[in-house]
Amino acid sequence: MILRTAIPFNRTLFLNRVFLILVILAIPALTVAQEGGVVVFSKLIEGSVPGQDPMSPLWDEAKVVEFPLSAQVHWAPRQMFTPVKSVKVRSLHNGDETAILLEYQDKKQNATDAAAVEFPATDSKAHFAHGQEMMQVEGGPVNIWYWRSDLVQDMTAQGFGTLQVQDQQDVTGQGVWQDGVWRVAFSRKLDTGDPEDAQLIPGQFSQIAFAIWEGGMGDTGSKKAISSWWYFQAEPPTDRSIWIYTLLAVVVAGIAEMVLVRRLKKGSTNA
Repeated sequence: MILRTAIPFNRTLFLNRVFLILVILAIPALTVAQEGGVVVFSKLIEGSVPGQDPMSPLWDEAKVVEFPLSAQVHWAPRQMFTPVKSVKVRSLHNGDETAILLEYQDKKQNATDAAAVEFPATDSKAHFAHGQEMMQVEGGPVNIWYWRSDLVQDMTAQGFGTLQVQDQQDVTGQGVWQDGVWRVAFSRKLDTGDPEDAQLIPGQFSQIAFAIWEGGMGDTGSKKAISSWWYFQAEPPTDRSIWIYTLLAVVVAGIAEMVLVRRLKKGSTNA
């Protein structure tokens, strides 16, 4: 007779193994190399920024940085696979308003395709995914610029299930799908004065992250492709005081040389 011993079910161990499998499934998306650096540099230009024109030739003036994306597998409902492996990002600003362009592959246009840019809203570390609590440490709030084909929203969150549309809407945007590529442009004032917004100060670094929803894959809510936190910096205006001080130094040196020459000439005449 064969004795069979029942093995007790360990729920924690089971969930940990399921999570590990989901992470392994998401690894192929991370093989896309991050290219162009780790910072989205917002180039300072004169005139209006092309926040409502994703196809504007002005975008060619901005440096392109490509960031890898992976399926969101950390919190349910999870996305186990995403065909969107990376997103190319550019940015321009004119000292008052900034524009950010996202560009990514999507073979088929869908009404529920969507994209978002995310910034920490305060100095508190936002951790990951909407400021979600990590290892029992509360994350800081985040400011999200969200685009879908039928709307653009300025939003706030501090963890999954807390996403809210702000009362003060400061973000505008426009998306164009062409030849299997989405180009989505966002624009907003660098400083909105809204305490729920990330204030983008030229010369200072801020964290930035991205999310893409592939409508054809049924993406919605937490089912999406996401990036890690990277960096954003708006180019500061040229410090013209350096040129002024240089000019003053040249003038002073010229005057000193003229005085010295005159004294030498006067001394030789008296001799």
